Amino acid sequence: MAHTAPLEGSVPQSVQDQFITEPPGISVESWVSDLNIPWSLVFLPDGRGLVSERRGQIRLIGPGGQLAQKPYATLQVAAHGEGGLTGLALHPKFPESPYVYVMLTRQEREGSANAVIRLKHEGDHAQFDRDIVVGIPAGTFHDGGRIAFGPDGMLYIGTGDSTHPGFAKDLHSPAGKILRVTAEGEIPSDNPFAGSPIYSYGHRNVQGLAWHPQSGMLFASEHGPTGEFGLHARDEINLIKPGGNYGWPDATCAVSRPKLIDPLVCWADASVPPGGIAFAGNDLLVATLRSEALIRIQFLGSGDRYRVIAIQRWFASSRSSGRYGRLRDVVAGPDGTFYVLTSNRDGRGRARPGDDHILRIHLPP
Repeated sequence: MAHTAPLEGSVPQSVQDQFITEPPGISVESWVSDLNIPWSLVFLPDGRGLVSERRGQIRLIGPGGQLAQKPYATLQVAAHGEGGLTGLALHPKFPESPYVYVMLTRQEREGSANAVIRLKHEGDHAQFDRDIVVGIPAGTFHDGGRIAFGPDGMLYIGTGDSTHPGFAKDLHSPAGKILRVTAEGEIPSDNPFAGSPIYSYGHRNVQGLAWHPQSGMLFASEHGPTGEFGLHARDEINLIKPGGNYGWPDATCAVSRPKLIDPLVCWADASVPPGGIAFAGNDLLVATLRSEALIRIQFLGSGDRYRVIAIQRWFASSRSSGRYGRLRDVVAGPDGTFYVLTSNRDGRGRARPGDDHILRIHLPP
């Protein structure tokens, strides 16, 4: 189906990005090295970590950063392009409910498709338990992949448009959406569209999900176009409201239209693009890929109203050159530090010694 070119909006933030190659008071160390395209990291209550590698393995990490030789789980995935083994999440009542949730791309009779499955944790390994959500369109690109449980105990799933822009605004398709289901994969009765897992729509490719620690509002990172309709860049940070339409493919950046929700941040001049996100107090940390920076966004506001007052690009000296290369995810650790996954072995980056890493970042108090 043909689509008209999106309405090109303005940049919503009033501040310029500031490059800080050496952020004061911040130290960085390699916690784990020699990983194979890590994508998502979660921590077990005992301090151990689980990291997904896109080609199909979940690895177990000891509290001191020791990588177990034996995989925690090995899954059959279709690791083509941006597909494969991606997001991880723990059941909110873990370990009483000993389940690990996984988003992945599977090869099926009709072709590849994305799904969320559940594994049962058994100490140093896990076994397949059941499918949770299936039939999410997959493509070589724009596969989404981020999953997380919210403060409400529901599972949120970020999907991409699978290179079919029209899917993003189609309320009959799970592609280009943020989905919301129960831990059993059922549709909550208070979802914005009755009988549907769709929580928000009009997304091109959701890559990060995080909840503000005070307001409980959901924030999401999203990739902008890479040639569709002749457009590039326009990556976004969005504040997610139930039932909201975030514009794709009808609009990019801030268009100030009543039926569309504008982003909080839109980078219109050069591709970022963002990966996973995490809050450090009131500040949002954003792992970025092509721009190779860990971005810190400072906000003023509360509830569902926020204004950006500063954007800092850490460890980077330009829009495409950073000390640690491509950064896929940033995660708050149980020890008060933050953990950042590099993605230099994914075919788009330049491998550095020991890649890929999980970096441990100490922020000042």
